[in-house]
Amino acid sequence: MDGNFGEQNSLPELKLDAKQAQGFLSFFKTLPNDPRAVRFFDRRDYYTAHGENATFIAKTYYRTTTALRQLGSGSNGLSSVSVNKNMFETITRDLLLERTDHTLELYEGSGSNWRLVKSASPGNLSSFEDVLFANNEMQDTPVVVALLPSFRENGCTVGLAYVDLTKRVLGLAEFLDDSHFTNVESALVALGCKECLLPMEIGNSSECKTLNDALIRCGVMVTQRNKNEFKARDLVQDLGSLIKGSIEPVRDLVSGFEYAPAALGALLSYAELLADEDNHGNYCILRYNLGSYMRLDSAAMRALNVLESKTDANKNFSLFGLMNRTCTAGMGKRLLHMWLKQPLLDVSEINSRLDLVQVFVEDAELRQDLRQHLRRISDIVQLMRNVERRKAGLQHIVKLYQSSIRIPYIKSALEKCGQFSSLIKERYLEPFELLTGDDHLNKFIALVETSVDLDQLENGEYMISPSYDDALAALKNEQESLERQIHNLHKQTASDLDLPVDKALKLDKGTQFGHVFRITKKEEPKIRKKLSTQFIVLETRKDGVKFTNTKLKKLGDQYQKVLEEYKNCQKELVNRVVQTTATFSEVFEPLAELLSELDVLLSFADLASSCPTPYTRPEITPHDVGDIVLEGSRHPCVEAQDWVNFIPNDCRLVRDKSWFQIITGPNMGGKSTFIRQVGVNILMAQVGCFVPCEKASISVRDCIFARIGAGDCQLRGVSTFMQEMLETASILKGATERSLVIIDELGRGTSTYDGFGLAWAICEHIVEVIKAPTLFATHFHELTALAHANGNHELQKKQIVGVANYHVSAHIDSSSRKLTMLYKVEPGACDQSFGIHVAEFANFPESVVALAREKAAELEDFSPTSIISADSRQEEGSKRKRDYDPGDLSRGAAKAHKFLKEFAELPLETMDLKQALQQVSKLKDDLEKNAINCEWLQQFF
Repeated sequence: MDGNFGEQNSLPELKLDAKQAQGFLSFFKTLPNDPRAVRFFDRRDYYTAHGENATFIAKTYYRTTTALRQLGSGSNGLSSVSVNKNMFETITRDLLLERTDHTLELYEGSGSNWRLVKSASPGNLSSFEDVLFANNEMQDTPVVVALLPSFRENGCTVGLAYVDLTKRVLGLAEFLDDSHFTNVESALVALGCKECLLPMEIGNSSECKTLNDALIRCGVMVTQRNKNEFKARDLVQDLGSLIKGSIEPVRDLVSGFEYAPAALGALLSYAELLADEDNHGNYCILRYNLGSYMRLDSAAMRALNVLESKTDANKNFSLFGLMNRTCTAGMGKRLLHMWLKQPLLDVSEINSRLDLVQVFVEDAELRQDLRQHLRRISDIVQLMRNVERRKAGLQHIVKLYQSSIRIPYIKSALEKCGQFSSLIKERYLEPFELLTGDDHLNKFIALVETSVDLDQLENGEYMISPSYDDALAALKNEQESLERQIHNLHKQTASDLDLPVDKALKLDKGTQFGHVFRITKKEEPKIRKKLSTQFIVLETRKDGVKFTNTKLKKLGDQYQKVLEEYKNCQKELVNRVVQTTATFSEVFEPLAELLSELDVLLSFADLASSCPTPYTRPEITPHDVGDIVLEGSRHPCVEAQDWVNFIPNDCRLVRDKSWFQIITGPNMGGKSTFIRQVGVNILMAQVGCFVPCEKASISVRDCIFARIGAGDCQLRGVSTFMQEMLETASILKGATERSLVIIDELGRGTSTYDGFGLAWAICEHIVEVIKAPTLFATHFHELTALAHANGNHELQKKQIVGVANYHVSAHIDSSSRKLTMLYKVEPGACDQSFGIHVAEFANFPESVVALAREKAAELEDFSPTSIISADSRQEEGSKRKRDYDPGDLSRGAAKAHKFLKEFAELPLETMDLKQALQQVSKLKDDLEKNAINCEWLQQFF
């Protein structure tokens, strides 16, 4: 939260007398203890919070405990804080949209009588939508998930159910998962889950520790519920009330799952869906298929900067911020958010999106025309949600109308399109034609034009047209007749008093007296005699004298009565129009989807066209066909920064040749940027966007695994190295040949030899077993020897195929020894380390740098090329001092591989630190015994 709230910081005074305070204190003690709940009490002009909530609010939002006040005295005293309306709205938005670790409750009442009127959680915002989105667009639709894991010997079966309360969608899924819950994590990311329900008994078990860790990584709030809420009894009957259409397909869908229905039962109970009659017959239910989209876990989302973060210096730091050029009010943003979490796997669907983007890229006039129309489209989804919940007024109806009348213009613009015209016709023109028919959108437009007084919109007034209803028209005529009579009486009175109309004798209308005459105090002496005999003086003030007579009072009372009737009639008619509009939900829902999709695709086209170096259309091939070739690829977010002159690089992940790439080179040389940009380019392509390359061919990937950067997680008792190993174990267990693996600096959290041994074995396992295209950035130059084993039978009993070395280039001036980064990725291994040169960049003392050079020269005794062939031993610059027998090296690598495999299979997530260290120590001792007859292995001990 920002520390500067401006006028929001003004602290309302807590005004309670002793009796009120005592009554409130007695009520507050009856509230159940819930450490996650932040409770506010509405005191009409301001809000208060008490106890631990008050301290939390004072420290977090006021940034000082001086904001605290004491309610009561002595041992009964209660810390309290008061907040004004603006501050309450700010805190509400922060708690529910940003922090996502608290629930919110709002109470109304007085004395000792208070009742809960609103409650919300990060996954269920409906009670506070009027506060959260009054002046802000809804960026993402929150989803609540319920999980019911069943632990078995061969793994864990997870029953998953979710509800999207904004879109009114229920979903079911069931799948096997590993001990790291990689499938659960991918599903939570793809769904945009904000809150997760778990059975209390399971949530507290040791088996669920890694599940809780996965939920924490995804920023999901865990809500534990009683196990008896996870039941499927009466579920089909309950769904029959909620779901549109026949119950038979619902029964068939539910019967196909073992655990997911119980999870859905808990969700229905928690969200209280059946209690709200507006939900009845408005939900749809579907089977959620994990294999429908590319799987992304939280580590990959962070590594590739997919979604925006509070720490972003500008919007272009994230892929979402860069790609979000949407024009509609909120709808396009939300769809882009969803697409980035759910990249496609179907080649034809990806190409359909790319075809449409190509149309808009190549026709700039069409693109600008359509975007201009979309800027006038309101958030149809939110408007219809308000309409269906009877929270809408005429203003909402008019916004729907103003959006609806843009459709013919959008349709007309699309009809002019020549290229891919059949696709445009199928995707947009035919659905628009269907939706704008006389029984659909045109009927709604006619309703609004008949019922709403559109001429009054210029004055900011939203009124039902008098001609819409006979009773309303009669009341309007009566109102106008009374206004004329009052006006004539005004003129007659001015004539009788011999005063100019409006200049001296004014006619006022107020809430206190209704219609009255008013004269200035200056004019009052001239007519004082008549005032006292013919009129009733109501008030004398500085601005003049207000008076009336029996005629004006009678007309004024009649006018007020007719006005009230007119307002009541207006209100009834507005309700009728809102109810009629609610029947058009089946028109507006698909319309919103069409407009959102068009908005996002136009956003992609605008991005591809407006960059200084334009983007190109990628060629997409199935997962088992083709390679991943990116020519002149760039990182879209990095090149968008003002201070960057980006140097493009080629990436050729070719099957059986360079499917696994080891990338070496200096720190700050561009290794991390390069491997990330490959992942980002592939993700963008599978979302359906052009990519920042000169030319691109991409074989579809079903998952991106990223292990980038290491950080301690001391709060969970996990060291840097343990965190590194847990993430890597997740890759070894979850990756397949269809995945893309990105690994940066693996094995640096332990000793050099241990780290190298692990890195080598992991590389070999990925190459030989997983066979996924991989970018492996490292400072272990020794690993480059893997590439030289490519097809060399003398070195290995089994052939290692598809490994290639690349390096980021740097230049060292021979005279000044200064290092210049070139940021080019070139074939071959890096021939030296640049760590000391980077230390010079950081202005290390000269004496330290000199000593570092001396020690490095003493220790540096390895060049991987020396183990390849007799010829390479003669190569200039080789510093290898020890040679190993190829058979010895092969046996040692196999034993190291076995060690790593056994380590990966350790259930670290269920062990405490002491047990884990004992097991690792035992594995290491066994490996040391095996190394007795292996010189190559002995060097690591």
